[in-house]
Amino acid sequence: MTRILALGDVVGPLGTDFVCKNLLTLKAQTKADLVIVNGENCTRAYNLDTQSASALFAAGADVITGGNHTMQYDQVHGMLRTNDCLLRPHNYPVAAPGKGWCIVPLNNGKRVLVINLSGQAMIEPSADNPYSCCQKILYDRKGEYDYAVCDFHAESTGEKIAFFRYFDGQIAVMFGTHTHVQTADERLLYKGSACITDLGMCGAHDSVIGSDVTAAVTRYRTATRVLNADRTEPSGDMQLCGALFEISDETGYCTAVTRICYKKG
Repeated sequence: MTRILALGDVVGPLGTDFVCKNLLTLKAQTKADLVIVNGENCTRAYNLDTQSASALFAAGADVITGGNHTMQYDQVHGMLRTNDCLLRPHNYPVAAPGKGWCIVPLNNGKRVLVINLSGQAMIEPSADNPYSCCQKILYDRKGEYDYAVCDFHAESTGEKIAFFRYFDGQIAVMFGTHTHVQTADERLLYKGSACITDLGMCGAHDSVIGSDVTAAVTRYRTATRVLNADRTEPSGDMQLCGALFEISDETGYCTAVTRICYKKG
């Protein structure tokens, strides 16, 4: 059995710190062979920097996936170019730093192809067609991996589910990120894959998708932004949201997917 633990968007320095302090415990509890963390919102500005990425790797993340905020801070561009396990959506322009796939050898002898893609509906920046991009990766890397995993970073739930259904049987593990709200639709699909529309986020539960409640309500109620308040991090009941996927090493099919919402204590 191969177990893959995937955690949703890590939000802010407090969320990053909470993941770093608790990831090894969660990894041990789930007996995960591979840990994938979406790290695109780690900083106070809700993007990624090298310090946050390095901290997540040191804490036990094997792969860090990204999304539409990953490359907003150019300090991380060099790390995207040199660290194969720090990903951004592969269907972004070719000129963008880094890439969106890597192959990770596991201690059990299996090789896992991890793919990071962006949706196209209601999300910036614009991305190329994720279907053709994904099919090219699968074709080009054929024979180099045993299982494929995909983080599909997208706004539209329908776009995510359609993608999952199309790649059922080709990608063993598929999950959505970006919306920060964990969905209750984890499922085993008909051809051996498993999916969940959104993993949720790692950060403060008492928040508006990781943002300060008062600042978020003011923004939506009055159509104004108070920048300092927007960057006030909510604290309190921190949580790690994600899912655990179990793959049969005999059949290559995903046999179980379990939602996770970990709170210390």
